[in-house]
Amino acid sequence: MSTELEALRSTPFFADLPDEDLQGILQVAEPAAFVSGEAIVTEGDIGDAMYIVLSGVAEVDVGGRFHKLGVGDFFGEMALITANRRLATVKAAEPVEALRIPAEAFQAFVLNHPRVALSMLKALVERLREVEQRIDAWMGS
Repeated sequence: MSTELEALRSTPFFADLPDEDLQGILQVAEPAAFVSGEAIVTEGDIGDAMYIVLSGVAEVDVGGRFHKLGVGDFFGEMALITANRRLATVKAAEPVEALRIPAEAFQAFVLNHPRVALSMLKALVERLREVEQRIDAWMGS
């Protein structure tokens, strides 16, 4: 199985999809490479794609809080659904190879593949529940 296919399968949005849907997503995806120190996405820019790290390490800066992303990690997934401004800057901490999934092409694909949309909705609901639980724990509820 290809590295790109494995990367999609490791992403919660796409984990439950059959290979035929994953192959379809790969048809709209494109490879992207970044040198160390290069910005992959910049806070404030309009989100236009999701990225999955295939090799290397990227660093996320969310309001001065930093964390690392490695192989199999993803970011920018909300851009697949809505073109809002980015809330973080992500830079290559070392050379990074990524799978870039452009929002416009992905949305066109999803219109003909409702199973993909349903899989994404399920993953979003799970992510929202996790955030809600963290907030509840933080608030001491």
